[in-house]
Amino acid sequence: MDLHAVSKQTGDIKWTLREDPIIQVPVYLTELGFLPDPNDGSLYVLGGKHKEGLMKLPFTIPELVQSAPCRSSDGVLYTGKKHDAWFVVDPETGEKQTSLTTSSSESICPNTPLLYIGRTEYMLTMFDTKTQELRWNATYNDYSAHPYDEKQDYKMAHLVSSGDGLVVTVDRETGDVLWTQNYGSPVVGVYLYYEDSLRHAPHMSLAMETLRFLTFSSAKDQAEAHSTLKWSYQFVKEQATFVPFSPTLYVGKLDSHLYASTSLVHRGVSLVPRGLMLGRIEGPVTAGVTVSHRGECEITPSTDVNTAHRGNSITVVVVMCGFYLCAKGHHELPPVAHTTMLRDFPANLQSSGEVVIPPQSPASPVSPASSYYQRYVSHKHYIHKGNNEVLVGKISFAPSEVLGHGTAGTFVFRGKFDGRHIAVKRILPECFEVAEREVQLLRESDTHPNVIRYFCTERDRLFTYIAIELGAATLQQVWLHRSLVNELNLSPITLLEQTMCGLSHLHSLNIVHRDLKPRNILLSGPNSLGQVRALISDFGLCKKIPDGQKSFSLRSGIPGTEGWIAPEVLRNTPGSKPTSAVDVFSAGCVFYYVVSRGQHPFGDALRRQINILAGEYSLSDFMEDIHGESSSAHDLIEQMIDADAESRPSTACVLKHPFFWSPEKQLLFFQDVSDRIEKEPADSPVVVRLETAGRTVVRTNWRMHISGPLQTDLRRFRTYKGNSVRDLLRAMRNKKHHYHELPLDVRETLGELPEGFVIYFTSRFPRLLMHTHTALHICAHERLFLPYYLPPKAN
Repeated sequence: MDLHAVSKQTGDIKWTLREDPIIQVPVYLTELGFLPDPNDGSLYVLGGKHKEGLMKLPFTIPELVQSAPCRSSDGVLYTGKKHDAWFVVDPETGEKQTSLTTSSSESICPNTPLLYIGRTEYMLTMFDTKTQELRWNATYNDYSAHPYDEKQDYKMAHLVSSGDGLVVTVDRETGDVLWTQNYGSPVVGVYLYYEDSLRHAPHMSLAMETLRFLTFSSAKDQAEAHSTLKWSYQFVKEQATFVPFSPTLYVGKLDSHLYASTSLVHRGVSLVPRGLMLGRIEGPVTAGVTVSHRGECEITPSTDVNTAHRGNSITVVVVMCGFYLCAKGHHELPPVAHTTMLRDFPANLQSSGEVVIPPQSPASPVSPASSYYQRYVSHKHYIHKGNNEVLVGKISFAPSEVLGHGTAGTFVFRGKFDGRHIAVKRILPECFEVAEREVQLLRESDTHPNVIRYFCTERDRLFTYIAIELGAATLQQVWLHRSLVNELNLSPITLLEQTMCGLSHLHSLNIVHRDLKPRNILLSGPNSLGQVRALISDFGLCKKIPDGQKSFSLRSGIPGTEGWIAPEVLRNTPGSKPTSAVDVFSAGCVFYYVVSRGQHPFGDALRRQINILAGEYSLSDFMEDIHGESSSAHDLIEQMIDADAESRPSTACVLKHPFFWSPEKQLLFFQDVSDRIEKEPADSPVVVRLETAGRTVVRTNWRMHISGPLQTDLRRFRTYKGNSVRDLLRAMRNKKHHYHELPLDVRETLGELPEGFVIYFTSRFPRLLMHTHTALHICAHERLFLPYYLPPKAN
């Protein structure tokens, strides 16, 4: 790898420092391969047991080394070693003066200012317990640099090309191209020489074709190109109506190994279809694939591989990785592999007779779903190993007990505080201010049962440690296992209501979470009654809005996770500031994720953020067991993900929505409405609103859609209009009042009160509840309807 010192004005190279490669991987292993990302050490795995294609591991090389020794759920043991060094360089000539390490250092007498370059070498080894063989090893080098700060007011933005060394530097204000330069090999980092050390400079990776299109477009396209560049860095002056970039994963080849890195592509760039996976190279060769003497292959157009652009065919180059073939080029973003860290080790590797996890008693078998959940909630088998335990003040934890990880090197471990099992969040010293803010907000808000509880903070020379309530698992982990949801008797509506209660509590304290997503909603372990609570967690991006204000600024950057960020945050339109409505938008996406069993209203991950900006969504998938119908869920989610932030309901208004009503409350509402309008004339405002579009609600004639015994019983006492919503509600009220006097066959038809009775009618007339609730909103101020609506001023 080369470190180039270049002129900020022209991009010309002043000097070059030769260094070890950013990534060093073995060439002798023949099992399925890993593709490292030289930017941050992320890992992508190719192949897998079921040949899924590319998948992203949920851990980076630095994170695995920091938490080693550790073991993942797929039976891989990780060991690692970390080595730090400082290089002292003459900034004028690039001459290395000396190296400072833990083993050696020399005194220096500088005659000129010096540049101090810190480098950390992460060495990682993987051992597969299933095959009892070395799986893979690698070395990743990372350079120490201060994070970029918008307050620096850096005037330039650097765009780098995926796959070659082209760098285009533009003016961040105007979008004008200042200079271009090709350095001959992929660029993975841009730094500023700041005082005597390095500081990160903003840069963005784009496809080779995209960068050349933007840079060398004709004069008539120049305005569009500049607007695109400015939008990318949130400096656009007008609201963007179309986003031409799509995030992809670029797979390239350096020396003898593959690498992968995220990259943006223009709408004209072809993508390798997700999951493209060719056979083993020693087996039958796929038709249309030719293998060169270098082990590279080319898929000819005759294979007709469809790209993301329908109707097109592409020619891509594929290279051998282990025994598998992987297409070079831009892939759709791969899914994250379902791999987690475990606290137990395989029995066949134990040198002593100690049983870490005792076997289950034959008298009490445990289902696979329970076993999965037990990894998170069962503590009775947890054993501290004296040589592994870290004790900091009142907090203790084992580094091998990794529960999760976050941004900026944050790790979460299983630990103990004051005799109770907790989660320990370990934060790097450079994030001290962020940790202080997180602790302050936790202290202020953790009195609510649906907000993660804070216990204490401890520090040592290396880290800050925050002790918080231990969640059993995330909503994301649990909700993808439907059998587990059923076995634990988890109610989707209850969990969503608890989540919204916790969020409403935060908003009442003027705290905006800004990163709500299924992974940041934890589920507690079952209490003595078997009940599970939803807990809002991860306050790292929370923002406290000062008293008297309703919005927050975006000076420190765009908060949140891609695919869950409200459109107004992404647009960052000058003069407008986001409010707590950003959380309601994210919560609406979470709601749909739950009621649709893991779907997202704005589509797959590749197009999700673009669809959010364009306001394109689909609410077509609902679980059948949500009140027996999906109308109320559809209505609520549609309000919550409204593109107009001011049109979204408040958290208090969300909690009043009929989606959360029990069958008993729904039946009481129908009865109260019928009582309220019984004596109203047909032309009164409330009846007019109720009957407007009523034919759709009653499906032309509601009497045609009820069972024969009920029709017969209704005719015995009075005449009902089949096209009237008011008469349908009247019939429901009368049959509810006289339920126990009804003939047996009618009661069996209607079902038990209140649940069966309500489902009988709402399943036949799915729009009845929401239509009635909307129509009666004009009566929200009346005492009778206070349980069903917020007072107008509270909306």
